[in-house]
Amino acid sequence: MFRLSQFVGELFHPTPAGPRRDLPGPVVIWNLIRRCNLTCKHCYSISADRDFPGELATADIFAVMDDLKAFGVKVLILSGGEPLLRPDIFDISRRAKEMGFYVGLSTNGTLIDGTLIDPIAAVGYDYVGISIDGGRATHDLFRRMEGAFDASMRGVALCRDRGIKVGLRFTLTQDNAADLPWLLEMIGEQGIDKFYLSHLNYAGRGNHNRKDDVFLSATRQAMDLLFATSLEDHRRGRAREIVTGNNDADGVYFLRWAQDRFPDKAAHIRAKLVQWGGNASGVNVANIDNEGNVHPDTMWWHHTLGNVRERPFSALWSDTSDPLMAGLKARPRAVKGRCGTCAHLDICGGNTRVRADRLTGDPWGEDPACYLDDDEIGGGHNG
Repeated sequence: MFRLSQFVGELFHPTPAGPRRDLPGPVVIWNLIRRCNLTCKHCYSISADRDFPGELATADIFAVMDDLKAFGVKVLILSGGEPLLRPDIFDISRRAKEMGFYVGLSTNGTLIDGTLIDPIAAVGYDYVGISIDGGRATHDLFRRMEGAFDASMRGVALCRDRGIKVGLRFTLTQDNAADLPWLLEMIGEQGIDKFYLSHLNYAGRGNHNRKDDVFLSATRQAMDLLFATSLEDHRRGRAREIVTGNNDADGVYFLRWAQDRFPDKAAHIRAKLVQWGGNASGVNVANIDNEGNVHPDTMWWHHTLGNVRERPFSALWSDTSDPLMAGLKARPRAVKGRCGTCAHLDICGGNTRVRADRLTGDPWGEDPACYLDDDEIGGGHNG
């Protein structure tokens, strides 16, 4: 995840740069349930509105949470499918909070109404992320449900009005890029705390819809808009947080943007970006799916490290006998092509390996969604 607002802040209030440091335990994104009331075009878990067999029971989840806590995991993001469809979601959430985890809820927001907001507020979630794909027509088309936009925005408003930190999660594609300016203006008017832009990754239904991925120039335009918006937020003293994910080239592109506008801060920004280190799959971010299978992140559902019913998460995550995990944990990663010769590999970490894997069958090939040209990445190009 690239915390854009934080890096814009570094232009005005720099903090000391240090070496890259991995978390004691990864951020765990936990797909507690595969069932969902929607069938979104870009869903990586290929969810549907039906029950799926073999999902972890409450007791299984509690046992895994004990292992995660002992392993040093500090952050749990409870996701799905639609996590609010699990009858025990609030039991799980309360226990996680009692254990001292930072607990986020990742939801489509359509089920949050005047009744459900009370138990949500009672849990004390540290953050609720709600997915929005653009304006009303665009969102309903992506979500394949008429009225989805209004239902989701009702959930956003209910969370905001109860003092819960709430943000919008937006997956950028060729079909909704034109909605981004309106969306940013809308969240400013609504006083929404956070905006997360996810670049489309090739996993699940997103893999089938990769032909709809934005052109590289549209990606650059979107990032230019986010940079300008975050800068304006800082100058106006707005507390809104803007972050991006699933394309670590964003860090390098931001460096070039900073070099053009704040040349005296460029060296500091580069040092902070190296400290960040880019892609964290298999290192600082992990995924557990609804059946207890562990993956390097949420986009690697086609690659399983093992199952928590058979072996503790802590043992699976530490085991580098799996070639993919060994490669993801290597510094630097043994990436090829443009990624291997990029002068900024220490910033982006080789970007998102799953795209290379999905398109070429080689997880160490160059990332096809890097939107920087050869001159911008420096180094040679060995195609």
